[in-house]
Amino acid sequence: MIKIHYWSVLVAAIALLSSCTSSRPFAQSQSGESPAQVSTIAASTPFNDTSYATVLKTYVNEQGLVNYSALQANPGLLKTFNTSLGTVSPSTYQTWSEAEKIAFLINAYNAFTLESIIDQKPLKKSIREIPGVWKGRRFLIVGESRTLDEIEHQILRKEFNEPRIHAALVCAAISCPPLRTEPYTGEKLNSQLDDQVQKWLSSHGLKIDRAQNRIEISAIFKWFGEDWQKTYAVKNKFTGNEKERAILNFVSRYVNPDDRNYLAQGNYKIAYLDYNWALNSQ
Repeated sequence: MIKIHYWSVLVAAIALLSSCTSSRPFAQSQSGESPAQVSTIAASTPFNDTSYATVLKTYVNEQGLVNYSALQANPGLLKTFNTSLGTVSPSTYQTWSEAEKIAFLINAYNAFTLESIIDQKPLKKSIREIPGVWKGRRFLIVGESRTLDEIEHQILRKEFNEPRIHAALVCAAISCPPLRTEPYTGEKLNSQLDDQVQKWLSSHGLKIDRAQNRIEISAIFKWFGEDWQKTYAVKNKFTGNEKERAILNFVSRYVNPDDRNYLAQGNYKIAYLDYNWALNSQ
């Protein structure tokens, strides 16, 4: 009985240590590759976003819509970039600034999403028709096997206080924010995210109907509203619950002065826009 108890405790301790280690972003590889193996791959496919920049410039138009058929016929540059994401070592990743990490992760999420779409033959009409697209399909990033949901929810949303990522992560749907025609970079991240918020709100993120005294905002705000509360919480302006007031406080920074005053005074109804999951194809 003593031996059984000892081994039970030992197994439980190992399981606890394993779960704590895996919860840390890019602490060590979960893909079964040794550091030597990762280094060998890195030598042959070094990380570089040049190929991804070419993909965006070639297959994404100014409205943020994608020519998936053409990209599917010529996937080489996208595959090269996505492969390079896995060759970045955890030690290298940890030397980057917060802005560089966020830019890297947004690019990875969007590029892996593009790969998920073009891997379907024939192309699906909606990303939701792809089984396991967010929780099942896995990609190698910084030497670890990760899903899209893990990149978004366990790393980006958990590790960084940057709600503007929701204007940059593109889930390949019409109601998603538009896909940029350039990669995100640490150097330009702040201006890129501000520009993305403006584009998102003006396309599928915000509708102000003064005649009906009604404000409509993207369902993304409904799904992830808590991400805005830490920075934008406010009590004496706007309307709605705590999350909605924080969201409207954030939104008000990206509209003209008249709309900003209208939002701040409250006394209007809030609704969420219907989400169009049709593929964001040209």
